[in-house]
Amino acid sequence: MSIADVIRTAADTFGDRVAVEDSDGLVTFTDLCDRVHRLAAGLGTLSVNLGSTVLVLLPNSVAAVEVDLALTISGHVRVALNPRVGEVDWARIMQDCNPAVVVFDPRIAGAADFAARSSAAVLISTVATAVAPHTLDDVAAAAPARRALPHLAPDSLCALHYSSGTSGIPKGAQRSHRNRLASMRAMREHVLAGTLDGPTIPVFVHAGPVIHTSGLFVLPFLECGGRQILLDHARPAEVAAAIGTYGGTHTALVPTVVARLLDLTDEQLAPMRRMRMLAYAGAPMPVEHLRQAYRRITPNLVQYYGMVEAIPPLTVLTPADHRRGMTEDPNILGSIGRPCADVDIEFREDHRICVDGQVGELVVSGPAVSQGYHNAASRTDLGKSHTDGCLYSGDLGYRAACGYIHLTGRSKDMIITGGYNVYPLEVEEALSAIPGVHDVVVVGLPDPVWGQRIVAAYTGDTANETAVLAESRRRLPDFKRPKSVHRVETLPLTPLGKVDRAHASLLLAGLTPF
Repeated sequence: MSIADVIRTAADTFGDRVAVEDSDGLVTFTDLCDRVHRLAAGLGTLSVNLGSTVLVLLPNSVAAVEVDLALTISGHVRVALNPRVGEVDWARIMQDCNPAVVVFDPRIAGAADFAARSSAAVLISTVATAVAPHTLDDVAAAAPARRALPHLAPDSLCALHYSSGTSGIPKGAQRSHRNRLASMRAMREHVLAGTLDGPTIPVFVHAGPVIHTSGLFVLPFLECGGRQILLDHARPAEVAAAIGTYGGTHTALVPTVVARLLDLTDEQLAPMRRMRMLAYAGAPMPVEHLRQAYRRITPNLVQYYGMVEAIPPLTVLTPADHRRGMTEDPNILGSIGRPCADVDIEFREDHRICVDGQVGELVVSGPAVSQGYHNAASRTDLGKSHTDGCLYSGDLGYRAACGYIHLTGRSKDMIITGGYNVYPLEVEEALSAIPGVHDVVVVGLPDPVWGQRIVAAYTGDTANETAVLAESRRRLPDFKRPKSVHRVETLPLTPLGKVDRAHASLLLAGLTPF
């Protein structure tokens, strides 16, 4: 089955049922299929060659879904820009991928000026603008529906997904049709298993960017006939309210948003307790936050793990795993679950396979793994490496005897203090369990005696830093104890809601000078 088959079968099966909705309107399955095929065919009228790169700068919207699907089935390579990262990163990505087309929404700050300065031969806007001679409506109207589509090999590219290199310059992981279909199957069979059948049509609320992890649910929900709601820049309280308004049954969030949901009242959280699934991904969630989310938000929690270079889900911690972790084996809650079908995970140290329980670098192979990086030959800052079909992830961890995968951190984040290796995640877990402590980041700063000293910043209700430091030292062995802790109003975050460790290190260096 191809992605075009998924779209057509959904239209034939679900017809006039609402498929996708945003604040501006909605489209049915029939309309979505027709519109996507017209956009795909319309690109041909603009002399956009098969395999050309198309840069897309759109908010969470119906248009973002339509453009993504149209580019995919027409054999183009989509590069989605995050509206939140700003023009510096947009320009770096554009320079790296050299797009033939830019599709943009002029309502995004700076988008029209950026498009006008691009080297692309074709500019397409969501609404009429002096910058772009074409709108999406023009493109769709220029071609007939159900025009014959090109045959696309499973390993042909459908996207470049950019994340920061070790130097901070974005790097583009090559994503194929095989990768995307593997994700759809694994989402259906592992993440969403047992949650799509019910007395009502499932409703997925896209609270996070559909160009990132939330977008992994688009195809599975088209396939099952579910309704999808797209929120743009919604705050935690607005997410909870939208789930109540639309009868949301499913959503996916990053752990920092889950932590902010826990600041809401039980009344505000009440709509979420009726959800069939709350998935979380993108970063580790402190176990104490996980326990609170299970009790206060919903017990139907699912964690999935992956990366841009190996499309999620690679591993899944199911609702049954969460229940077992809450009642029988608490160690499970500190894991990322067990590998999905067709995903092979090993841990290696100096290319030697580690035995169960031994820490090493996570190495993954299978249909989820990308072919490599765009322009890899000219880059020396890629961080991860592809060798013989295997991705060396840079994530450190181990496999427990019961089969669950545990991560201990990133190899580049490991702190070496007094000759000991300390993984920040373990220290962050201990600090997060202290009452009144919310988000935590732990880094290693240069120290003339210890090599590196462990320093932490936290947010929360507990303003007594001395008490937090004393409690952390009670919970941790000597060599893992922070030398200092600092309460801050907010931690620096990336546009995707992850803690930005590089900026956190600079913050803590300023708070703890010699």
